[in-house]
Amino acid sequence: MDEAVVRRLISHAGGDTGTVYGRRGKPYLKQRIGGFNQAARHAPWVILVDLDNDAHCAAILRAEWLPNPAPQLCFRIALREVETWLLADREAAARFLSVAKNRVPQDPESVTKPKEFVVNLARRSRRRDIREDMVPRPGSGRVVGPAYTSRLAEFASTRWRPPFASERSDSLRRAIRCIQRLVESSG
Repeated sequence: MDEAVVRRLISHAGGDTGTVYGRRGKPYLKQRIGGFNQAARHAPWVILVDLDNDAHCAAILRAEWLPNPAPQLCFRIALREVETWLLADREAAARFLSVAKNRVPQDPESVTKPKEFVVNLARRSRRRDIREDMVPRPGSGRVVGPAYTSRLAEFASTRWRPPFASERSDSLRRAIRCIQRLVESSG
């Protein structure tokens, strides 16, 4: 899902996505961030991670992971989880999940457990396929449904509107600015 979000943001900024690394999660990215930073001395790079509960704020996590970012590195941290960025486009999220718009928060960055919040929205969906795909089956022991990630990746790729979402998400607005700066500087 993070990949779909980053691809959408780069496309929105007028850029093209190159090779994607890091499909192995946050520990993989943290272990290799020094190498990615070194590569960003020669070409633009975008790294996106969720804050989760790894630090009190994004600035602390950023300083811990990467105290001296290369000029062509856009290292962004979604406040709590990338789902907050998707929820920030309230109208599109409500339509996609087939729930009332008033169920989608005005301030998505204040949601402490965004993944759980999205699953609970999907539970209330008027569409059976959304419920079956995104809500975990009783007794499964899972946090999300079997197609949770692919459904949100589909939303990010096809219906999510970053300019509208950035009006309700400060961390997304900063990510968009950072990516636009990279695209403009790389021609």
